[in-house]
Amino acid sequence: MINGAHVILYSHDAEADRAFLRDVLGQPHVDAGGGWLIVKLPPAEIAVHPTDAAQAHELYFLCDDVEGTVRELTARGVEFTEPVTDAGWGLLTRLRLPGGGEVGLYEARHQRATDL
Repeated sequence: MINGAHVILYSHDAEADRAFLRDVLGQPHVDAGGGWLIVKLPPAEIAVHPTDAAQAHELYFLCDDVEGTVRELTARGVEFTEPVTDAGWGLLTRLRLPGGGEVGLYEARHQRATDL
């Protein structure tokens, strides 16, 4: 059966984004050959939200203390594109990848499936 997930981020500067995940976020990785990094993600969960708009997919990193994580990553040079906001179900923000893309970061207030 399914034993993992593989997330693909498309980037205008894939090498810089790989280096960011490896060096700034400190995620373990393997080299699949020729410097092509496959980065280990922390435990993950998936949610399906209804929409009447175009279907899209988003990536959020989870943390236990969003304000502290923002301070730590800002000190490492990470740019945040939105202030931390209260969405009711959690506190969230977005950070910019070196290639220009963005990913979310949030502190959940709900039970996390990663704890199962």
